[in-house]
Amino acid sequence: MSLSCLNTFFKIERGIFLNEIKEIIKHHQEKRDLSRLAYQSAWQFLIYRLSLDKFFEDVNFVELHFPREVARELEELSKFLNLKKNEREKIGNETKEEIVLYRWLRISEVYFRRCRLWNEEFVGFVSSIVHMFLASRNHCEEIHYQCIISLYASTGNKAVKVEDLLKGKAIDAVLEEIHRPTLNDRITNGCLRFFMNISRRLKEDDYDDNNNNDDDEKEDEREKIKKEIFEKLEEEGYEDAVPSFHELIDILNRYYYPFLSLDILDYFVNA
Repeated sequence: MSLSCLNTFFKIERGIFLNEIKEIIKHHQEKRDLSRLAYQSAWQFLIYRLSLDKFFEDVNFVELHFPREVARELEELSKFLNLKKNEREKIGNETKEEIVLYRWLRISEVYFRRCRLWNEEFVGFVSSIVHMFLASRNHCEEIHYQCIISLYASTGNKAVKVEDLLKGKAIDAVLEEIHRPTLNDRITNGCLRFFMNISRRLKEDDYDDNNNNDDDEKEDEREKIKKEIFEKLEEEGYEDAVPSFHELIDILNRYYYPFLSLDILDYFVNA
């Protein structure tokens, strides 16, 4: 309770907490004897504190398998989300499981923004958020929105490969979402931000400017991914969907996010 109630960005010297928090997390990974809220609170405390450092050290999260652990927790919590979907009228207010689930998504967003080391667990991590995004679509608006914000955060970080987002079905899920007739402004905003970043990532050079033997290989891989995404968007009618949002972009900029591009071409990936 104390860990979860401390102000989110209250800075504490890492020497005071780092080893002890890591031991708590490792202990639970071995014994599985903490409550969901207690375990999530330990991770939240660690990530928010370390996110305040000028140099975010991924080694702690690689060692503790943060992506794998979140994926496992979200999978478990999704069962309660589905239960609530079937019995919403009986339950009424949000369950404690939904609260913990939302908190996992919030710290996942911070992790996606700050991580710098690629991890082989990323694809499963992305897949778990995509699953939650789809599962919460019609009945848990805040969780649904936080999923798209977390996915958007991942697109802005070069440590998260576009290939990981493709393999994790994030692009498919957001593409499907943008065609829904009941799409609200917040989700529209999140979808447009997601695709704007994907487009930017595929148009720019994602490797170092200095020439080396890997440049051609990386460029070939980037072109392959661009072509696959382009064909997927074209097949699903993405180019027809995006211009329909053009008149909304000014409103979205005023109320949700001030940096959406007014140039429709910024949302398209050219093969």
